[in-house]
Amino acid sequence: MSVLGMLLRFYSYLYELILSLFILGLALVAILSHGSGLHLGMLPWTGHTLLHWLLGFGVVGLLSLALALAGKLRFLFLLFSLAVFGLMARGYFLGAYAFSGKDEFRTAIWMTLGALLAIFGAWSQFGRKIRS
Repeated sequence: MSVLGMLLRFYSYLYELILSLFILGLALVAILSHGSGLHLGMLPWTGHTLLHWLLGFGVVGLLSLALALAGKLRFLFLLFSLAVFGLMARGYFLGAYAFSGKDEFRTAIWMTLGALLAIFGAWSQFGRKIRS
């Protein structure tokens, strides 16, 4: 396995782990505080539907990561990485989302580019295996 492939894979695991934990934590805090006032303008859902999607997305992210690390159903991790990038690209740049300033715009660009790089890391787990 190449060093670049290993680094990309490690990066994608770490990126999706942090993102999944953040999303799951955000959903749990909002649910436990009985707040349906959470509004994320880059996502297509609102209210309780948003909370349920965030909770489900966080759980699916952690589950796909655990399965990929175990070497089982690795394509799910790739699909999750593609979904993350798709939601970010659509929500931030292809929708009606309005940035509040240059800093938020830069953060969205870096997060979306990070998600794109994570796709390559998820893809790298499908490389050919050399038998010894």
